[in-house]
Amino acid sequence: MTDTLTPAAANGDATVADLTLEEKASLTSGASFWTTKAIDRVGIPSIMLTDGPHGVRKQRAGADHLGIGDSVPATCFPPAVALGSSFDPALLERVGAALGAESLAEGVGVLLGPGINIKRSPLCGRNFEYLSEDPLVSGVMGAALVRGLQSQGVGASLKHFAANNQEADRMRVSADIDERPLREIYLRGFQRVVQDAKPWTVMCSYNRLNGVYTSEDPWLLTTVLRDEWGFEGLVVSDWGAVNERVTGLVAGLDLEMPSSGGRTDAQLVAAVRTGELDESALDLAAQRNLDLVRKAVAGARADASYDVDAHHALAREVAAASIVLLRNEGGALPLAPGASVAVVGELARTPRYQGAGSSLINPTKLDDALTEIRAIAGADVPFAAGYAADGTVDDGLVDEAVAAASAAGTVLLFLGVPAELESEGFDRDDIELPAAQLELAERVIAANPNTVVVLSNGGVVRLPFADRVAAIVEGWLLGQAGGGAVADVLYGRVNPSGRLAETIPHRLEDSPAFLDFPGEHSHVRYGEGLFVGYRWYDARAIDVAFPFGHGLSYTSFGYSDASAEATVDGIVVRVTVTNTGDRDGAEVVQVYSALPGSGVVRAPRELKGFAKVFVPAGESRVAEVRVRREDLAYWDTRADAWIVEGGAYEVSIGASSRDLRAVVSVEVAGDDVRAPLTMDSSIGEIVAHPVAGPIVMQALAGDGDTGALVSDPGMFKMMASFPIGRLASFPGMPIGRDDVEQLLAAANAGA
Repeated sequence: MTDTLTPAAANGDATVADLTLEEKASLTSGASFWTTKAIDRVGIPSIMLTDGPHGVRKQRAGADHLGIGDSVPATCFPPAVALGSSFDPALLERVGAALGAESLAEGVGVLLGPGINIKRSPLCGRNFEYLSEDPLVSGVMGAALVRGLQSQGVGASLKHFAANNQEADRMRVSADIDERPLREIYLRGFQRVVQDAKPWTVMCSYNRLNGVYTSEDPWLLTTVLRDEWGFEGLVVSDWGAVNERVTGLVAGLDLEMPSSGGRTDAQLVAAVRTGELDESALDLAAQRNLDLVRKAVAGARADASYDVDAHHALAREVAAASIVLLRNEGGALPLAPGASVAVVGELARTPRYQGAGSSLINPTKLDDALTEIRAIAGADVPFAAGYAADGTVDDGLVDEAVAAASAAGTVLLFLGVPAELESEGFDRDDIELPAAQLELAERVIAANPNTVVVLSNGGVVRLPFADRVAAIVEGWLLGQAGGGAVADVLYGRVNPSGRLAETIPHRLEDSPAFLDFPGEHSHVRYGEGLFVGYRWYDARAIDVAFPFGHGLSYTSFGYSDASAEATVDGIVVRVTVTNTGDRDGAEVVQVYSALPGSGVVRAPRELKGFAKVFVPAGESRVAEVRVRREDLAYWDTRADAWIVEGGAYEVSIGASSRDLRAVVSVEVAGDDVRAPLTMDSSIGEIVAHPVAGPIVMQALAGDGDTGALVSDPGMFKMMASFPIGRLASFPGMPIGRDDVEQLLAAANAGA
């Protein structure tokens, strides 16, 4: 990528005016798989976009067209499945900055990521690339990654916009979602990142949304993204996501990737010449492409480099912060150096540290847990594979594992999901660990109940042995330094502080989308509506293996002096967190809200804020969490707007969605929203209206049957849902249709 622009190329609109029709069209599609087109005549250079999101996957020259098999070495940071569990935006911003530095060193102008789609189902094959089941976590953590990356002069590409929640039939499937869950669950995280971090680009997804391909959806790409959210960057397609190029450009798709070999450029030129496409739409897309080129070139540095060892150390730090200690009975962990330990499981020696597919990074280094454990243990640590690298097992391997387990004080049993079972491009069939591993686990636990299970998985797994082992360490996929991070946590060099960003159910059948995943005939109905993740489990009072937000520490924390104060901007929550143990540690304080008696359907509680607070042993710290007013809003389908409902909100503060330590009430003023009244409006809606209500009540408060509508509570309750227009047509009513029409007109005018 060149590092300077000519004066003409840097001149914004004038540059577009200087281009021919064919040149403008050429800017809106790639020159190759990873680069944009240059226009040498006016000095416009090409820039490179390349895959992320947890590392720089730049294809080597002469490699396969995807570069999956041969990419340049880069730091493989933990994938999003782990990063989300850190609940640490500041740490993720540092990861983003490191990714930016490596991108600069490789001449990359835009890194494709982060992915912030909601984990609707635990079966989604790409869940390892997404942050959470909750839109607040996805938005806050995604914004941190974007800020860090773009602080280095490298653009982010926020993806996959939108509702890309499965891999099955992903190129065609229509995600059919009602308006409230679409806004409140599936778009809300994107909105936060766009408005808080201003990504240079947004990547549209492959799928259709309510029947329309996202690549050609003007409501999604223009009305929502630009007009409502104020996005000023460029919309790029996912690679191969374009359906109809002319339709897509008009809708707001600015750049098609990869190259179409000039085919779709010619379509745009022809459409302008026949009058099908207004040239101003092409000019706008060309200008956005030039703006992106200008930003990428301004950020480029020919002398850019990075410290491989320092980035590996950061990868180890963030991996350790992302590990979730699910269970720790009797203080089984941390281990003391020199303690009697046996390691069982091939994954300890041959780590699975990232997902499969387009995000596959060629790491600069690779730690394995077995080597790192032996380095810390200070004593001989026997190892038994238990199963082969390909997942197969034989009696000999199992017998060796059982013998090692029987002779040890503690067994570290490494289990996980093989790469061939979870990847981009297909979904998982179940949430089970491989049968051979489960059989091994039963034998090992029987031989030595003091077993610590260490997991490697991109999506949640069922844990049938959870109540029969001493400890469970959820290691997710931890990147190239994950082996060292696991050892750090096992031996207490790092006090675990990760928390679950997704619920772990007892059974797949309990999960929200079980009956509506992956759909049929290229349609998937989001029948669970708003009730995704913990919202579903809480609303239905379903027991879970481990709840959203859960995670243990080697110390303990007490909560006291909780308070909540309403402000113009939202709610300020404060709580004193005391470390009541003997180790320094970090607690993730979580704030949930509920509104008893709400006029709309809501989950029992929803996460509205969180803070990771470090507290030395024996000391206290005041954690402050600011809940934004807009995060209290629901999407009102009548007003087609975000509305904060007034009332006494219950603010719950705790250590997980089901470990709530304090509840305080705070009065929040509501927005003044008045849905337009029509002849179809009910008696109840009319009576509740500040203008129409008193008039109608007076008119109905007559004698006989009409008076009973007001005076008899039972009668009024029965008639509250009756449309006013139909009631006015009844004989003997004291208010006629003409009266109602005048009343409605006055009420809607605010009289």
